[in-house]
Amino acid sequence: MLLPLPLLARQMLPKSEPLSSALKVPYYRELSHKGGGAAGNRLNLILLWFIWTLLVAAAARPQWYGEPISQTSSARDLLIAVDISGSMETPDMILNGNPAMRITAVKNVVGDFVLRRKGDRLGLVLFGTRAYLQAPLTFDRETVDTLLAEAQIGFAGQGTAIGDAIGLSVKRLTQRPADQRVLILLTDGANTAGEVAPLKAAELAKQAGVKVYTIGVGAEEMVQPGLLGSRFGARRINPSRDLDSKTLQAIADETDGLYFRAHNPQELANIYAELDRLEPVEQEAETYRPLKSLYVWPLSTALLLSLLWAAIPLITSGSSALVHRPGKSARAGKTNGGQPV
Repeated sequence: MLLPLPLLARQMLPKSEPLSSALKVPYYRELSHKGGGAAGNRLNLILLWFIWTLLVAAAARPQWYGEPISQTSSARDLLIAVDISGSMETPDMILNGNPAMRITAVKNVVGDFVLRRKGDRLGLVLFGTRAYLQAPLTFDRETVDTLLAEAQIGFAGQGTAIGDAIGLSVKRLTQRPADQRVLILLTDGANTAGEVAPLKAAELAKQAGVKVYTIGVGAEEMVQPGLLGSRFGARRINPSRDLDSKTLQAIADETDGLYFRAHNPQELANIYAELDRLEPVEQEAETYRPLKSLYVWPLSTALLLSLLWAAIPLITSGSSALVHRPGKSARAGKTNGGQPV
């Protein structure tokens, strides 16, 4: 509809009035000859019309659509509940040959697990005396990893509310499809706080279709330094004596999950490698068509032709000046005999 706009404007708008003053051009014949006369004007109009057509085509924003592509995404919704109670400070883990706290080993192993879960929705629940949602279910694995790395002992209190952590996770997972609800709970102790008993929370998880995998972390033997940190008076203790493996096993059994025991970082890494092999749940296939905008081609061509159109008068006038300059020099350079030099 915009293509005939210049013709309509030419026909409907009033013609401009001739100017009363004029500029004398001594060598008009030469200029008009080089300009091409009527043929030059016709070529000028054709060029302008072609530029206008290209601009209208660019304004229409032409696009190229490829063939439809169907992609089936396999993903799960995983909530990871991590114990950050005071006992997670126990330095009974060995990382790179050095003693390390349990929470440090957990951050390293679980962080790698989170970053590997490409395509899954991941969420993070931290619990101590209270349980709270640190990261809702999201595809942003880097953010979940960062929030886990920033978690500090004591943020949620010194106790261990396993039942509340399961209850909060169930509440969040029930907002998702029933066949994608998975909770991985990691702790190093027994339930000492909270309002919901762990086995009652397991029953609620079963009713909601949430599969719970439980992990008990902590070594079973540790050398406690003696007087002033020396070997004098040192003794061996079991730092995991408070771990309630029986309850964690019961929670996993109730929800058709599994219970794992991690005595060191390597075992913990093996557990998360095993969890990596959970059967994926296929979501609905998504169909899309690749799209490519083509307006840049007519727009670029119009720009180049506009530059050419603007340069034609300059080239023409320059050629005319070169034609006239020798004549002027001949008239100016006379000898006494009236002959040109």
